[in-house]
Amino acid sequence: MTTRTIVRVVILIAIVFFTWFNQAADKTVRIPAITPEATTAAQANYLSERTHVKRVIDGDTLEIESGQKVRYIGIDTPELHDPRKPVGCFGEEAKSANSALVEGKDVRIEKDVSETDKFGRLLRYVYVGDVMVNEYLVRQGFAHVATFPPDVAHQSLLLQAQQEAHENLRGLWSACK
Repeated sequence: MTTRTIVRVVILIAIVFFTWFNQAADKTVRIPAITPEATTAAQANYLSERTHVKRVIDGDTLEIESGQKVRYIGIDTPELHDPRKPVGCFGEEAKSANSALVEGKDVRIEKDVSETDKFGRLLRYVYVGDVMVNEYLVRQGFAHVATFPPDVAHQSLLLQAQQEAHENLRGLWSACK
């Protein structure tokens, strides 16, 4: 073996070793943070998936084809199923609006920071085509903003939608006093 061949073999072994070492040492998946100021298409695609909606549970919760429940990030609609409380004002209307938008349809669900809430529901922004359902429900007065950090990627958009709904007395802003 010549010196040149030995050097090539050593370099090849070093490359294989460092590649293996980096893969073995980095088993965690790093998810890029999404900030309200700069949501890039690459980040959104990385954190989203397509699924089919089996059924709508209420104004801000649905069940997807896998059987998992999805809770919309950043919004809250009047209660329908809390045994400790009466049905909330505009709760039925919120569920109907949500059903009309997503039930039986293919949607894109987008993760923010948290995977699930304390009830095990996936926390997601939900899109039908180009329409963010979370924002639509707020803008039409079926929901109000409910921010729970660290899931704040679209907080400013949702707050703007709520201000518009409130100023124009849409939905629950006119019906519920």
